[in-house]
Amino acid sequence: MKKTTQLFAGLLILTGVLSACSPAGNEGFMRRVETDFRHKQELLPRGDLFGIFDEPMTRQEREAMMFLYAYMPVGDMTDYPGDFYLENVRSALATRREMPWGDIVSDELFRHFVLPVRVNNENLDDSRRVFHDQLAPRVEGLPMYDAILEVNHWCHEKANYQPSDARTSSPLATVRTAHGRCGEESTLLVAALRSVGIPARQVYTPRWAHTDDNHAWVEAWADGRWHFLGACEPEPVLDLGWFNAPASRGMLMHTKVFGYYDGPEEVMKTTANYTEINVISNYAACAPLTVTVTDTAGSPVEGATVEFKLYNYAEFFTVSRKTTDGRGQASLSAGLGDMLVTAVRDGRFGIRKVSFGREPQATVALDHAIGDEFSFPVDIVPPAESANLPEVTAAQRAENDRRFNREDSIRNAYIATFPAQSTVDSFARAIGVKPGQIARFITASRGNHGEIMDFLREASRKGCTGRALQLLATLSEKDLR
Repeated sequence: MKKTTQLFAGLLILTGVLSACSPAGNEGFMRRVETDFRHKQELLPRGDLFGIFDEPMTRQEREAMMFLYAYMPVGDMTDYPGDFYLENVRSALATRREMPWGDIVSDELFRHFVLPVRVNNENLDDSRRVFHDQLAPRVEGLPMYDAILEVNHWCHEKANYQPSDARTSSPLATVRTAHGRCGEESTLLVAALRSVGIPARQVYTPRWAHTDDNHAWVEAWADGRWHFLGACEPEPVLDLGWFNAPASRGMLMHTKVFGYYDGPEEVMKTTANYTEINVISNYAACAPLTVTVTDTAGSPVEGATVEFKLYNYAEFFTVSRKTTDGRGQASLSAGLGDMLVTAVRDGRFGIRKVSFGREPQATVALDHAIGDEFSFPVDIVPPAESANLPEVTAAQRAENDRRFNREDSIRNAYIATFPAQSTVDSFARAIGVKPGQIARFITASRGNHGEIMDFLREASRKGCTGRALQLLATLSEKDLR
């Protein structure tokens, strides 16, 4: 009880400091943060999850910590100690003071796109400090635009593309592994950019409109606007990647912004942890469309669930889910193509095709009961291609190709340090097992082979090799890595 009382007193003092020192917009935002922070405390009264706030902090540190704790998932609070977040906050603030662009990155950009530790569903690690120490010398003296390109070249030295399961490796695990799927490469690049104080966010198209696939990449902020780039796929300039043409045919791109966010982009969803925003306008011509849901008498229906669906992988996949307001309406901006829209409320539903850019409004009547069987023809047309490619000179392309090949050789030299078959054979003999019993574990562990071999060596010393092998057999390749 004493700690809680002290903390609330500290929050009241903090509010007074903010009122005196913060711009009006930031002051109002921090009042929202404080309210959400206190609500989180009320929901989690047991344990010592907020004990870190008893530690001495500067005003900036306390403000940043309140923001993180107000919106982080509960699992992040229970799985990682408060010291971990305070160290990340102090590193982020120090980097903001250190980097020449620290003064031009607004509080809003810093708060949402530099400060957060989490990018995706990865395990959290110490990548901010590790990456900063490696990258700060490489971006020294560079303008912000060129620094983004340089960080991506560094990421290409560390990893290239390889598909895997949907769980995301942490940035340091991806570096140790030397490959990752697009979601892991983009998590790595976002973490790397944030480590040197550059606002960055991971962008997804949930599904392409014209082909059976999806993709993830990165947007980075420089000199007043957001630019995009393919993660670990360095190009000579920003706003260029192999996906320029597909993106111009996209119907929806989105990003999840940590915490409550009230930026200029269209908000698609607000949760207790993040705000999902629509960034399709950065890539393709788009238009808003408002769906009005009515009952069979034509009256608007409030509280109906409206789903906007793209045709992909032989299914109509929901890319956005909204709830109608008091006028029975729900809106979305999307690329200039077709989607299927469904609306459901109280056991009744309606369905129809909509065409963004050709009809600004559409009505969906709840004229079917759940369980009705019916069919209707539908012709789904994706947006037309209209790729806008930035100019690249022959000299820029040649230099980028030279660097690209050198970065491949750096990464391949690291991969060559993974144990060869002869090393596995010698190790197997040393711990008294057949090479075939351990080879797949060590090979799959890639850069994590030292941990796996230490585990097996200790198990052998204790006479538990058989049990150790059984435990390793339960792990996925990603766990081994």
